[in-house]
Amino acid sequence: MGGPDAVVPARRPPASLPRVAVAGVALALLAACTGLPPVAPTSPAAPAADGPTMATATAQAPQPGSRFAAAEDQLRATAGADASGFRLLAQNQDALRWRLVLIDAATQSLDLQYYVWFGDRVGQLLMARVLAAADRGVRVRLLFDDLNTLLHDMTHVELRDALLARIDGHPNIEIRVFNAWRNRDLLGRAFETGADFGRLNRRMHNKQMVADNRAAIIGGRNIGDEYFGLNDEFNFYDLDVLAVGPAARQASAVFDRYWNSPWVGPVPRGTVALPPGAASDADARVLADLARDPRAQAILAGRRSWEPELAGLPASLKPGRSAVHADSPSRAAASRNHVPDAFRALLRSAQREVLITNAYIIPDDGLVQDLQSLVQRGVAVRVLTNSLASHDVAAVNSHYETWRPRLLAAGVALHELRPDAALKPLLVDTPPVQGRFAGLHAKAMVIDRQRSFVGSMNLDPRSEVVNAEMGVIIDSEPLAQALATAMDRDMSGANSWQLSLGAGGALRWTSDAGVLHRQPARGLGQRLENLFFKLFPPTLY
Repeated sequence: MGGPDAVVPARRPPASLPRVAVAGVALALLAACTGLPPVAPTSPAAPAADGPTMATATAQAPQPGSRFAAAEDQLRATAGADASGFRLLAQNQDALRWRLVLIDAATQSLDLQYYVWFGDRVGQLLMARVLAAADRGVRVRLLFDDLNTLLHDMTHVELRDALLARIDGHPNIEIRVFNAWRNRDLLGRAFETGADFGRLNRRMHNKQMVADNRAAIIGGRNIGDEYFGLNDEFNFYDLDVLAVGPAARQASAVFDRYWNSPWVGPVPRGTVALPPGAASDADARVLADLARDPRAQAILAGRRSWEPELAGLPASLKPGRSAVHADSPSRAAASRNHVPDAFRALLRSAQREVLITNAYIIPDDGLVQDLQSLVQRGVAVRVLTNSLASHDVAAVNSHYETWRPRLLAAGVALHELRPDAALKPLLVDTPPVQGRFAGLHAKAMVIDRQRSFVGSMNLDPRSEVVNAEMGVIIDSEPLAQALATAMDRDMSGANSWQLSLGAGGALRWTSDAGVLHRQPARGLGQRLENLFFKLFPPTLY
């Protein structure tokens, strides 16, 4: 059985790199959470990897013995059989804690679907707990985008495949990958990318986990230190929602659709064999490292009992109805992604107010026209995104910034996150970590303080056209009110700059710290990078 570090070493490449060669360019771009050219796959269904046909499998029906059954029973009694309960996970430490709760409390099944699962502190911790769940008899299905098997260690791809295969060999664990490279070494992947870019460009950006088909976490977080406040360099301000009840079954249906898709295949078998005992040695080393790490201790890495959290769960849930939306895993060239259409329909339904938080925005004419139409009929529209100073992908800012004047002219109240936001020590950093800056990674919207969207979809060409994405639309006034209150706080001068047009159309950034007349940045290097990526068309990102 493979060790927790089978989902890899902790180091990763930068989110974006200069584009110097076709194959290298593609691999570098795929490493970011945002944009690539809107190129559709060359066929509506392309098997992910050579190998045996995968058996069809579906989520198990929820059983009475689940530790989440009591919360669901209480919801059904008070809100109706079709109601789910929802809890926002905005604080990074809280988001990690509830993932541990779901994994440790599962008695029947765990289905985990992620774009990226890094092999750092958080990745090792969660994989160790997943393995422990499998050891006690829980059926585990792990679904990764095949980019996951490349990103974390560019020189040991085949070794990673061997480690993943060893975990896959556990009798209670099965791993599948989305849209796999058939060539497993780095050079082979580069050549294959250049030859079959249309297919390999489509990546599975979904992020969810479902426990016992009763409780699910859906949202924007990948698995890695910076998504949970444990990175010394920077940490993301992100958002998930914990759902109990029918919403979990809706999430399971999405998982099953991907799991059984022709675009998904078995974990590739690397050509490098693990030495005897390597897996158990890795298990022991990782667990010992976690036991000594004060950061892991701070996030309750050694805790296994979650009785207080489970007992208090029903009271913390806000009731509502939901629809979990997802794009098709396989998509014909002439078809459209579904999630952007669902998002736009929700947006256009607003009567009084629209609040949007989205990390990576490169809009199009259609989105700007939708926002302008809303403003013209009296709807207040406010948007929060990254500033250059809070950005982890300057290439996105290079092309977003050209849309700022149009968004402001359309009547949008536009805000950009401050890297030193007041919420950073409260929601972003997990003590004792103090990252150098905060970046935005959340993707959410509130309509009329009644309905909410939380998911993986950015407002950029990649999410609009290329990626497979997912999200949940929730009709719950209590949840929408809570999320809107948080967005009000996030758009305050303590946490963000509000943009405006001054004399002659010059931009101004206003916050509690004063007024800036030049785009805020973390330094000269970031400004130069921002200028460099203007040399390339916006469809590249």
